[in-house]
Amino acid sequence: MSAGVPRAVLIGPPGSGKTTVGRLLAQRLGVAFRDTDADVEETAGKPVAEIFVEDGEPHFRELEREAVTTALACHPGVLALGGGAVMDEHTQRALEGYVAGGGTVVFLDVSLAHAAPRVGFNQSRPLLVGNPRARWVELMQARRPTYERLATVHVVSDERPPQEVAAQVHAGVTGRRTTQDAAGHDTAAGTSAQEVQS
Repeated sequence: MSAGVPRAVLIGPPGSGKTTVGRLLAQRLGVAFRDTDADVEETAGKPVAEIFVEDGEPHFRELEREAVTTALACHPGVLALGGGAVMDEHTQRALEGYVAGGGTVVFLDVSLAHAAPRVGFNQSRPLLVGNPRARWVELMQARRPTYERLATVHVVSDERPPQEVAAQVHAGVTGRRTTQDAAGHDTAAGTSAQEVQS
């Protein structure tokens, strides 16, 4: 794997913890964290929700595709993609090429019951307007096969603190074996449960 490409790329639905876990993973790996939604907002000069309302989803997806392509080529840290980024064919091919070159794509999975309190289903999630719970389920059903196909590591974030999820993702990224702690949760081999929770 080239030195200029990400150590790991996180994909998954809204509320799966990509940003929180991504930052913790970046700390563990000693690298920078980058979120393509933030890149899009910086390029557009406005929040994602405003891009959807004022410019439309197709324009947002174009900006998102460019942000993903750029970050995959030059960001040597941890990269989090927006929930729908993987549905773009160009992005899918780029991620497949990244994996073929030795990259790690992590699918952070989450159930609706655990995503709902994290997301809050507020107006900053433009694709969840209307009936946000039903819309989240609909989007997840459409996206899950793509998340699963592209991922080299699959981690469920339900009922687990972000530090513990980051420890399991770290183990998957670095190829370390995982073991279970006394509560039955996965921890990286050689790492105590106390270190994972701190």
